[in-house]
Amino acid sequence: MWYVYVIKSLAHEFMYIGSTNDVERRLEEHNAGLSLSTKAYRPYTLLTYVAVQTEPQARRLEKYFKTGSGKSVLVNRILG
Repeated sequence: MWYVYVIKSLAHEFMYIGSTNDVERRLEEHNAGLSLSTKAYRPYTLLTYVAVQTEPQARRLEKYFKTGSGKSVLVNRILG
């Protein structure tokens, strides 16, 4: 399984959307500062994730959630 995940900074108003095949490992990497795009906003908490069957599906969904309409769906329908 592959996952599209959403994490939120506990210290700043910053939300990040990514994809992985191991959500727990990826969250640990973000909190350890191993990702340049999220390092400055640590620590993080996991808000939600969506499971899909393949990596290409996960990449497409991640890309969609990063668009204006996709972010709106994510915030209003999934995160509530």
